Amino acid sequence: MQLFKNIFRALLCLTVLFMQSCTREFLDEKPRSSLIVPTTLQDMQALLDNYNVMNESPCQGEISADNYYLAYSDWQNKVVTERNSYIWAPDIYQGTVGIPDWNEPYQQVFYANVVLEGLDKIVVTTANRDDYNNIKGSALFARAYAFYNLAQVFAKVYDSSSAATDAGIPVKLSSGVDKTVERSSVKATYEQVLEDLLQSKNLIGKTLPAIARNRPSKPAVLALLARVYLSMRAYTQAGIYADSSLQLYSSLTDYNTVSATATTPFTRQNTETLYQSQQIQSNAVLDALETTTIIDSSLYGSFNTNDLRKTIFFKLNSTGKPVIKRGYSGTIVAFSGLATDEMYLIRAEVAARAGRTADAMGDLNLLLKNRWKTGSFVPLVATNTAAALNLVLTERRKELVFRGLRWTDLRRLNLEGYQITLVRMLNGTSYQLAPNSALYTLPIPPDELSMSHIAQNPR
Repeated sequence: MQLFKNIFRALLCLTVLFMQSCTREFLDEKPRSSLIVPTTLQDMQALLDNYNVMNESPCQGEISADNYYLAYSDWQNKVVTERNSYIWAPDIYQGTVGIPDWNEPYQQVFYANVVLEGLDKIVVTTANRDDYNNIKGSALFARAYAFYNLAQVFAKVYDSSSAATDAGIPVKLSSGVDKTVERSSVKATYEQVLEDLLQSKNLIGKTLPAIARNRPSKPAVLALLARVYLSMRAYTQAGIYADSSLQLYSSLTDYNTVSATATTPFTRQNTETLYQSQQIQSNAVLDALETTTIIDSSLYGSFNTNDLRKTIFFKLNSTGKPVIKRGYSGTIVAFSGLATDEMYLIRAEVAARAGRTADAMGDLNLLLKNRWKTGSFVPLVATNTAAALNLVLTERRKELVFRGLRWTDLRRLNLEGYQITLVRMLNGTSYQLAPNSALYTLPIPPDELSMSHIAQNPR
């Protein structure tokens, strides 16, 4: 789009200054975010529409999770951060700087803050009010999404008993690049995420975009609220917002209509997508063209032969091992956005936890009926709360595989006592990640530490 090209050129200097500030490669004069800013609603929308900046999320958590394994020779061929994330090494980076999992979300925060500050200078009229509110709601959503994603890998899991003192992330609420922001607590980090989203839901448009799914809408905002509350183990609120999202948009795709042999089974505009986002493109482990990322044997074996997800989500490589196919991103990069299937699973989990077994099985069976070969699905039955919850969590892992959610699930479930120990085997050596280990919180990148002097996460 020519408009975006123009505003991108205008913002290039500002972005360069921002990136320079991330590495402290300052000239004699410190950069000022007031030098160049978007001044019209069209410019601000164009800035938020920069897909390669605004619609990516960290991948190190997924790389560290247990959905796959690597052979030793293939592990050796990965870059140092991927090798070390795979074995949960105390020092992931070994001096590597410019870590995308940290830098890209903070670039999103920067863009969102530029827009929010620019909006303060625009006079709201009857003619522009809807656009103004939608852009403001979108910027708040983008900032919340970035903060939340950062917290999943660089802050401890949310624990209400310690969140007020646990170290969170720097919560940057202005575009000024010459001001160091200290780490907030985990509690304050999540409070800001929720504050942004609660504002956003009252501003943003209710209609899900037919094509531009990279733009948030009210169903997406409500869905993100459900995801955030689930990660906090605030299950009642998670269920309320999952239900609210589904009340506005609840479509499911019948996988019998999806090609199991297609290289790209889904498009970016597929029926279930509420918000399009993908995991950072620079990783080689989660690339759908990668044939050495082998699906965990127990996970792959848990799919019934009549379950269409087995052939739509995965394919066999030249050695007969299951590997990743392209998902809801429609590209070789793994999807990390929001979709209706996740909302059904959240609502089902909350119902199961509350003892509403029939409701939980109703949502779960509705989802699975759309995943199995026509006429082959037999509805699942649970006779008690524990059985219902087990079924939901089992299907959650299968349905949302490689969505960037497993790491968060491991963190919250282990906090509840699930005692899930991860194990990797490489060249005869066993590596283990114990439940609730400090290694579940990734280290702050070294260049950020040298720049801001914030405290490192204990490893």
